[in-house]
Amino acid sequence: MPLTPPPHSPPQILEVNVDRIERIRDVLAMISLGEFDPTQHLIPIQEEDAFSSLEETINIFARQLYVSVRENEASIQKLDTIRKDLEEKLATIERQRVAIRNLSTPIIELWEDILTLPIVGAVDTQRSVEMTERLLQRIAQGKARCAIIDITGVEVVDTETANHFIKMVAAARLLGTYCVVTGISPFIAQTLSQIGVDLRSVKTLGSLKDGLRECFLYLRNPTAHRAVTLLDRKG
Repeated sequence: MPLTPPPHSPPQILEVNVDRIERIRDVLAMISLGEFDPTQHLIPIQEEDAFSSLEETINIFARQLYVSVRENEASIQKLDTIRKDLEEKLATIERQRVAIRNLSTPIIELWEDILTLPIVGAVDTQRSVEMTERLLQRIAQGKARCAIIDITGVEVVDTETANHFIKMVAAARLLGTYCVVTGISPFIAQTLSQIGVDLRSVKTLGSLKDGLRECFLYLRNPTAHRAVTLLDRKG
């Protein structure tokens, strides 16, 4: 014979004071606004009934959420401090890099209208770009008519390095500056010849003194002529 299901018990009806519901609503509102404080805004458990378990559950949830939010805020603040510290260190490194670059590539005003760029060490693409930018800035600022690029202290002069100097000279010429390259030793000249570097478009000289004399002759003014005579007398 078929089983007869037990009769359903009637649902229990719980009467709740509207104030208790309002307190729950207030707590949820404070949570949503980020203003919840467990020392002030927990739901007071005033009655022990079926509804009080819901109130306690909401209190537990609110306390745990408050702790999680505070921990997240502390982590964000810590990360922000680390970020600022890293930015300061990077800024310091950049300032040091600029200072080292300026020291390693000084641009000297040898004479009125004559700048010299003494280069020491290896020359790669990045350094070449930086040197060219600094040289062009100084030319534009001081209206220098002559520039001497002295490579006496360059470690290696190969095809790539020579091309850097050719481009540097060409850039200076675009600003109307007469540019020479000095410090070409017999060994460097032979090396460049063997690797097929064409420097015919660049005025090259053996020493900085020769470059200075060349610039004086180019300027063709009385002061320059006296300087050339003085250089010749000194030998």
